[in-house]
Amino acid sequence: MLNSNFIVYVDESGDANLSNPDPNFPMFVLAFCIFNKAHYVDFVSPSIQRFKFKYFGHDAVILHEREIRQQTPPFAFLKSVAKREAFMADLDDLVINAPFTVIAAVIDKLALKKRYARPEDPYHLSLKFCMERLQKYLVTNDAKGTSHIIFERRGHEEDNALELEFRRIKDGKNYAAQTFQDLEIVFAHKKINSGGLQLADLVARPIGLHQLRPRQTNRAYSIIEKKFCCNTTGEFRGFGLKCFP
Repeated sequence: MLNSNFIVYVDESGDANLSNPDPNFPMFVLAFCIFNKAHYVDFVSPSIQRFKFKYFGHDAVILHEREIRQQTPPFAFLKSVAKREAFMADLDDLVINAPFTVIAAVIDKLALKKRYARPEDPYHLSLKFCMERLQKYLVTNDAKGTSHIIFERRGHEEDNALELEFRRIKDGKNYAAQTFQDLEIVFAHKKINSGGLQLADLVARPIGLHQLRPRQTNRAYSIIEKKFCCNTTGEFRGFGLKCFP
């Protein structure tokens, strides 16, 4: 089987619950981070390891946006302002310099419920939006062979439901009614310490926060915005970023 030159890592922020959305973050975000495999192996992975060795002395730690933000172990040292500023500056540089492209979907769950009597599951909806745009990206970049999309495991029932929806979209349940035969789903545990999954984790929440509060200062989003997939004129909205409804 021929594999493509691209690998995709996925993470989400928020939850797909429509019955009782969190009023403080009523958004669901799905982020696809697309890497050229050669760039990932030669540059991205070594950069993440160097960063971890610098701040932790080993590379077994997992970079998790929530733990960093809340300054919980192993990130408790970030309570020091000086250490936090140095760490965040280096983390920003890591993301800035890492060569990857972002395709993301943001679902406003409150607006979705208001507009539709029987709204679609936010996870399934965002998955469709991202897969449609990923397929176009791969065609545009002349990808040949299978491109694997890596999702973090969430639980047996959830993973089975996600894989079923993935295969439905792949087989034609999408806007263009096309088959995406060269896309394949892979589930991975966070404990495998995948650098790609960790970068995707750092990307998802800032995108949702910017859509929720666009006038609020969002340093992370200002970095991520430059990585969105764009059309030929440089426009990313609707191409690298789909906000719905």
